Amino acid sequence: MDSTDAKSLVRSPLTLDNSYLRLPEACYVRVTPTEVSQPRLLRLNTALAGQLGLDAQALASDAGVEILAGNRVPAGAEPVALAYAGHQFGNWVPRLGDGRAVLLGEVVDRNGVRHDLQLKGSGRTPFSRGGDGRAALGPVIREYLVSEGMAGLGIPTTRALAMVTTGDTVMRQRVEPGGVLARVAAGHVRVGTFEYVSGRRDIDTLRALADYVIERHYPEVADSAQPYRNLLEAVAVRTADLIAQWMRVGFIHGVMNTDNVSIAGETLDYGPCAFMDTYHPDAVYSSIDMHGRYAYAQQPTVAHWNMARLAETLLPLLSDDPESALPIAIEALEAYEPRFVASYHDGFRRKLGLREARGGDADLLSDLMRRMAEQRADFTLTFRHLSELAREPTEADAAVRTLFDDPSELDEWVAVWRARLAAEDSDDAMRRETMRAANPVYIPRNHRIEQAIEAVVGRGDLAPVDELLTVLTDPYADHPELRHLAAPPKPEEIVLQTFCGT
Repeated sequence: MDSTDAKSLVRSPLTLDNSYLRLPEACYVRVTPTEVSQPRLLRLNTALAGQLGLDAQALASDAGVEILAGNRVPAGAEPVALAYAGHQFGNWVPRLGDGRAVLLGEVVDRNGVRHDLQLKGSGRTPFSRGGDGRAALGPVIREYLVSEGMAGLGIPTTRALAMVTTGDTVMRQRVEPGGVLARVAAGHVRVGTFEYVSGRRDIDTLRALADYVIERHYPEVADSAQPYRNLLEAVAVRTADLIAQWMRVGFIHGVMNTDNVSIAGETLDYGPCAFMDTYHPDAVYSSIDMHGRYAYAQQPTVAHWNMARLAETLLPLLSDDPESALPIAIEALEAYEPRFVASYHDGFRRKLGLREARGGDADLLSDLMRRMAEQRADFTLTFRHLSELAREPTEADAAVRTLFDDPSELDEWVAVWRARLAAEDSDDAMRRETMRAANPVYIPRNHRIEQAIEAVVGRGDLAPVDELLTVLTDPYADHPELRHLAAPPKPEEIVLQTFCGT
């Protein structure tokens, strides 16, 4: 019996199931995480642990940290690396898969809901393609902060349960300390998972995968006359809602490849992502997005394109007749655009404090966004400061005016906006409350994340991480003692590129 087997027999602070093993073996490969030399817990998400019904104290124990680092397999776990393919920047790659991640299994919460527990940075798998399967500590910290920030904003996302430093180093552009992220997700099936199975022309496995997804994520379509057609529509609708919510907070995913698109409708994978500081529709932060394919304003179109790739994989399940299958898929996909438009305008209407939908609202929003881009205004603070304005000009106008190079450009728009508020007899107090609930003070700003990473990696100082978590988990509140974390970067602090971290 090797050391890993021996450890797995010790009483575990975590018990898991693994429903993926009920899928055909083409969908995964059994693996064991690679041990690290000196695992040390940096942060445990005790609030999330509580939501999952887990014992946070046990997870923080030596035995718990061994599990979170990949040194020990918990009870019931049968770890796997998932297989998937993907269109990466539009180019087809037939075999990708979890190259540096291991799915330990699923936590089943008190309500019977399954949540995947995955370790990122847990060593080589058959999908590593020559990589070391490890993660540098910086990207682990980044994903912990950004995913918890996204959750705080109320947007569907994978979550960070813990981050562990390994005591080992990895070589990227330079030698860096290693880390492991324990990630929780509704599921890890991706559009690329369907593409992988479809590419193998294995209809039985494709049907089994679709049935699995329906049972776990979309049970409402199971008994319908066309379950696979309705699955496609349900995924498209959920994706449309997700992208609209990204747009509402100025988020840019950075790598919207089909292998990074969750079937469950969650934000998946936080590599070269960013929340905009200065607004521009063509903003790109990803170091690998050389042509702006995944720029801020392109995300709705790209998501629709990704849904079309999912539709292609499902064609054999939609009808035995290929000519009949295509119109069924097209009809299902037609749900995407109107759902996105409705979700997008509903979200921005709340950001502008508009209670009723009226003609001209789309023009009012687009005019503001045009002026913001031309005047290099901060996305988050523009909307937040608008929340504080009254129906008549007051001293509060000064805060938002200073965000514009030429404040008169904003003044023209604000006059039209105030007239619009008056037209629906908006109550200032109620309208402010609505806007404050839709417009965060805090986002995971790039420069603050980089400062937090440098503090941990360079000095072992976790205080900046804890400060950020305080505001990111409650981003709509003011937190006056930490208000400096809401400020845009100074010129010397601007982060122009973010990186994948693999």
